[in-house]
Amino acid sequence: QAQLVESGGGLVQAGGSLRLSCEASRSIFSFKVLAWHRQAPGKQRELIATITAGGSTQYADSVKGRFTISKDNRNTAYLQMDSLKPEDTAVYYCNSFLGTIEYWGQGTQVTVSS
Repeated sequence: QAQLVESGGGLVQAGGSLRLSCEASRSIFSFKVLAWHRQAPGKQRELIATITAGGSTQYADSVKGRFTISKDNRNTAYLQMDSLKPEDTAVYYCNSFLGTIEYWGQGTQVTVSS
């Protein structure tokens, strides 16, 4: 079993930066893949970045070159978000699996003002 807790969201002006954290209740290396998703008002949830236990990363085209996913050697994954745009406004969630059980955090709100 595991819990994922996001933090670091807030209000930022366009062009600014935020770093989101996803703290797991167990070693981050327990998860084969950890993902960040976001959901904007009235839109479907969108997968934006993934990182494997080995450190390989992938990004959605909408954030490629601006966002960076990473993890430490303990229990936390991060999403560094630079050059933020108003269209990045959303609730951001981290997500992973242990076996067949899927885990989601509660989400953290990111609001980018123009």
